[in-house]
Amino acid sequence: MSDTTELTRLFAQLRAASPAGYSVGLHIRFASPLVAEATYDPKWLEHYTANAYALRDPMIAWGLSCEGQTRWSEIELPDPFNLWRQAAEFGLNYGIAVSCGPVQSRTIIGCARADREFTDQEITKIATIARTLHEISEPQTDLTQAQIQALRCIAGGDRHAAAAAKLGISESALKARLVSARERLMARTTSEAIQKAKEIKLL
Repeated sequence: MSDTTELTRLFAQLRAASPAGYSVGLHIRFASPLVAEATYDPKWLEHYTANAYALRDPMIAWGLSCEGQTRWSEIELPDPFNLWRQAAEFGLNYGIAVSCGPVQSRTIIGCARADREFTDQEITKIATIARTLHEISEPQTDLTQAQIQALRCIAGGDRHAAAAAKLGISESALKARLVSARERLMARTTSEAIQKAKEIKLL
């Protein structure tokens, strides 16, 4: 089973365990996660993004300063923008936060429900999923020279045919290198693979 398939399976488990949705930031580096996904109400996500609440979110502040898991109601940090109250208006009445990994590559996951607090058993299950997601999404720190060359050509603006000609290989061979680079970096697209390769100083 590939890591991307395993990620999909774990995200499905997280979705089932989070009736009001979840937010995931895997391996947050330089304030940006290598993998991000959210299933909260789209209107809340739009409101959250438009107001740059990630910079003001008590859950994220807790996750960057602590490791472990906790209910949102147990996070004793200032909330000057009333994010908890605003989130509740979109059905995110109760939630938990899970944080794991070193601070320079931290994973933070939030899960929500509208009806009640999460039980201890539910929190333990979600924390296990979170730690597994963190482990299997550990970014690769190396690519083959062939993969790097292929990504570098595309990053430089070459189309597939031009990049293949520049490298002296067939277009299908170039595409195979790009696919393998995407798989290694757990990227959905070539542009995402290029971005991830830049973030870990491979390009």
